[in-house]
Parts: sequence; structure tokens; C-alpha cells
Amino acid sequence: MKHNIGFLELKDINAQHTEELKTAALRVIDSGWYLFGNEVKTFEADLAEYIGVKHTIGVANGLDALRLILKAYIEMGVIKQGDEVIVPANTFIGSVLSITDNNLKPIFVEPDIHTYNLDISLLEQHITERTRAIMVVHLYGRVCWSKELEAIAQRYNLKIIEDNAQAIGAVLPSSGGGVQKTGTLGHAAGFSFYPGKNLGALGDAGAVATNDGALAEVIRSLANYGSKQKYLNEYQGLNSRLDELQAAFLNIKLRYIDAENMHRSKIAQFYCDSIKHSDITLPIFHSSHVWHLYVIRHPKRNQLQQYLSDQGIQTSIHYPVPPHKQPCYHEFSSLSLPITEKIHDEVLSLPISPVLTTEEQMKIIQALNCFTK
Repeated sequence: MKHNIGFLELKDINAQHTEELKTAALRVIDSGWYLFGNEVKTFEADLAEYIGVKHTIGVANGLDALRLILKAYIEMGVIKQGDEVIVPANTFIGSVLSITDNNLKPIFVEPDIHTYNLDISLLEQHITERTRAIMVVHLYGRVCWSKELEAIAQRYNLKIIEDNAQAIGAVLPSSGGGVQKTGTLGHAAGFSFYPGKNLGALGDAGAVATNDGALAEVIRSLANYGSKQKYLNEYQGLNSRLDELQAAFLNIKLRYIDAENMHRSKIAQFYCDSIKHSDITLPIFHSSHVWHLYVIRHPKRNQLQQYLSDQGIQTSIHYPVPPHKQPCYHEFSSLSLPITEKIHDEVLSLPISPVLTTEEQMKIIQALNCFTK
């Protein structure tokens, strides 16, 4: 009987923690307290300690995390509606939605073809008198940062917002020998705990991280209908709250994130060392990368995906259509972004997870090395 390899076996991933998750669920059920309780407070504190930041605010999802950061800056007068936010052209659409939802203008910048992240060398040519922020995306789990980025932001007085949806636990080595985690590098960061993320809830969840106390206070209010005091609304806010159950689950899984990221890194290293195919472009291995996704490129991506499917190997495409080519953003469809479009036409994500066995990894490698179409 042929053994099929799923792209991401969430049931198996969560099964590693079944007893702890069940205990947490029962504790929350028995508490009778399901919002704004101790589970959320504990998770926010533990997450802040883990990443090394002063303030974290649990919210409903990763998109809301980014929406709320921008909305808070607007309420604080730092950004005005109609201002521009630089964003990588090669990203999940959520990054862009957070900008347009606040009536801000996304300015798309091409990626570096080798890292798939924002090409920082192109930033300055896109800055105008209306630019107020740069949104960096640590795509696939790879850190996107440099001293040049910091210098540009300082030179033009720009906020740096991190879309850290895919990179919890990724680190930026410092010249002094220490490390700093993504989510603490910019002025504020949005996290997603969608079930398929490295730190995944059993439903939707997200968080904002920042060292700016004033910003954190406004975001916390905005996420609760714009209210600090019940029935008194200072802002026109949202309903975007992390619930007690998801917080309890996340706090359990947070204990294992470093070990699971390390396991992903070992798989990525094995792939990088063992996949030998002249037409397959592999990602550049780096130990600071947390490998939310292992993304290869091939000029005949669709044929390769079908071939792997026929071999019982499930893959995914992150992402088949870039944001500027989406129907909802028809006003940007005429933009010339050839590197982004090439990436979206060629990328294919291979299975990578804490429960992927060595036997399954070897089967994937063998299949790729034998691809002849």
C-alpha cells in the first residue's frame, strides 16, 4: 500500500501535545471565564518574555494585528489616511489588506530573487513625501533586516512594521555575539497563530508586539471596540480579541517552539544537501531561518507538482497569484513587477513539519531528483 505524504499533518502535530491540550481545555471550561482572563494574560506575558519585548496584545488573527498597528498610528496622528506604506510585492495578500483597509496606499517593492524577501536596496527610490512606514515581511520564516534598512527608516523618519506571521523564533545575530528575535526589530510587529503556523492555535489567533507603551495602549483599546472602560468608547475600534481557550493552547505549544523550529531546520538542511536537480532552485540555507515553508522553484512548477502528487507527495503553492494581480486590486494590475511574477509562477512548497519522518524526507528527495519532465 502506497504511503501518501501530506503537506502539513496538523492532527499529528497537535497529537504530540494531546494530554496537555485537553487539560488546558478542561481548565478553561471549568473556569467559566472565556475572555479577558488569566489565560490571555499569561500567554501575553510569556510571549513577551520569549521574544524579548515589553508589550504584547493578543488579538483575533494575524491580519487584525497588522490592521490594528496601522489604525493605532492613524489615531495617534503618526500616519494619516492616504499616506503611503512600502510593502513587499512578494507576500501574502494579508500584508496588503492591512494597509488598504486603513485607507492607506501600498507601494509595492520587488523582492530579492535569492531570499524572496523585500529588496532593501530598492527602498529609497520608492520613498516620497507621503511615505510613512515600511512593512517588512519575514517571508517563509527568513529574517528580512539590515543596517541599511534601519538607516533608511531613520533618515526619512519612517516606522518599520514587521509582518512576523511566518517567523516566530527567527533571530537576527548581532555584532556583539547576541541575537534579537524577529518581532522586536521594528517599531511594532504582527503575529499570526493560524493553525498551520510554526506556533499554531486550534483556530484563529494573533498578537501585536511592541516596545512602545503608548502604541500598545491604543492598540489594546482599539481591539476592544475602541474602549478602555466598558461602554465608554474613545475610538471607533474593532472587535478583535484573543480568547482564553486559544491562549491556553498557545501557551502550551510555546514551550516547544524552539525544539520544533530546530527540527524544521534539520529537515531544511537535509533537503538543501540532498536535492540534486539542475532545474530546481533551492532556498539558501541559514540557521536563523525558522523554515515555516521550504520553497523551491522550477520553471515547470505545475508539472512538477502533478508529478509529486502522482508519487503520493502533497505540496502547496505560496502563492500562485501576487497581490497586485488579484481581482480585488485591479488598480495595481498594470504594475511592472517581473521578479515577483516570476516567483509566483515558479514556487512550490515541500512538506516540512515537526512530524515529517526521515523516511518521508528521503522519499521526497528521491522523487525530486528523478523528475525528468
